[in-house]
Amino acid sequence: MEAFHFDQITDRRNTFSYKWDIKEGELPMWVADMDFETAPCIKEALIRRAEHGIFGYSVVPQEWNQAICGWWQRRHRFQMQEDWLIFCTGVIPAIDVAVKRMTNVGDNVVVQTPVYNIFYNCVENHGRHVLENRLLYENGQYKMDFADLEKKLAHPQTTLLLLCNPQNPAGKIWSKEELARVGALCKKHHVLVVADEIHCDLTMPGYEYVPFASVSDDCKYNSITCLAPSKTFNIAGLQSAAVMIPDEAIREKMNRGLNSDEVAEPNAFAMAGTIAAFSEGDAWLDSLRSYLKESRDMVAAFLADKLPQIHLVENTATYLLWLDCSKVTDDTDHLQEFLRKETGLYLSKGSSYHGNGNLFLRMNIACPHAAVKDGLTRLAHGIQLFEKTK
Repeated sequence: MEAFHFDQITDRRNTFSYKWDIKEGELPMWVADMDFETAPCIKEALIRRAEHGIFGYSVVPQEWNQAICGWWQRRHRFQMQEDWLIFCTGVIPAIDVAVKRMTNVGDNVVVQTPVYNIFYNCVENHGRHVLENRLLYENGQYKMDFADLEKKLAHPQTTLLLLCNPQNPAGKIWSKEELARVGALCKKHHVLVVADEIHCDLTMPGYEYVPFASVSDDCKYNSITCLAPSKTFNIAGLQSAAVMIPDEAIREKMNRGLNSDEVAEPNAFAMAGTIAAFSEGDAWLDSLRSYLKESRDMVAAFLADKLPQIHLVENTATYLLWLDCSKVTDDTDHLQEFLRKETGLYLSKGSSYHGNGNLFLRMNIACPHAAVKDGLTRLAHGIQLFEKTK
């Protein structure tokens, strides 16, 4: 396998980086943004595009559709049709449009918590109501509460379910059986599914995610799937995503919405980056997944040895670790602020993900191993100091 340089430390300060716009001495391990250079094939494609020197309006070529379809067939054994795809500038804009176009003001949207916090914004900013279907947390693991889910779906004003697959922040891959149950219940109660599958390629070696639309016709023709190369290849700044919609009527409605909201036109670099990623990025991604597993295993071993009071929820996807701090505190907002102030370690507050997130912190390990070790040292020191204040 070709060698890639994930151990390389790249200084991201003074690059207008959202993640690294912090105080000197702080270590950001929060927002889902990797500290690795993107795949060489993408970098080369963007350099070629930049060297052309003219950056006018861009179109979406057929090569974009072909690259995405080829990737999902090759990587996930799911054959989508090229005309099912619509370009969008991001997964969140796509979810935002889906809420506005596929529901009415006052409708209920089911969200399974703890989950990516921006889901709430997409619902509540448009006068819809969140119905929280809390995931069950038992023996240090999450599973779906199907009895409560059906109750929420059966509400006459419920029209949409936001599904996070794989799950962020818990890093869980939903099984085919679980997704089939979700699809059947949503079909039964006339609830459309919007599946956010942005983290789908970031599975641990030996694990594969299941595309929601691949499970059954109930899932395929009653869903909008949001896809992107942004998390996988660390190119969120290119603002390139896709919505995959097999049902023609739903697709046409979403197409009008995306265009009306002006989020359906690519910038000058989006096409080159996306096509290169999904056409040539396999080897880089496989190497990345192995590197991330080493990081995850490093964290697990460190916690077991140095911080047994913190439980790492077993994750099989994403580079985000969900740390159960319930033996330390039930107010992880305070713990997060304390760690940042006393050690410079900047983690995500679990409470922002709702559900039982007040017991958790989220750690991003998509950085060189040296930075992971630095973060763990800071964490251990910070927890030691915190426990002395109790």
